[in-house]
Amino acid sequence: MAEITKEMTIGEILRTVPDVAPILMEAGMHCLGCPASQGESLEEAAMVHGISVDDLIGRINSRA
Repeated sequence: MAEITKEMTIGEILRTVPDVAPILMEAGMHCLGCPASQGESLEEAAMVHGISVDDLIGRINSRA
């Protein structure tokens, strides 16, 4: 399993580990396919959505 970091872009994350899409959607990131989100880092996206990037990374990296 690939470990996700806050510096990775949403596009890179989805290409590397597509099964994290539901976790991102649950966090309020509903525009995963938008061109802007593809180049946005996970940290930037979390900030825009008002969520903790560390909590989100924890949820992503602890997925079953």
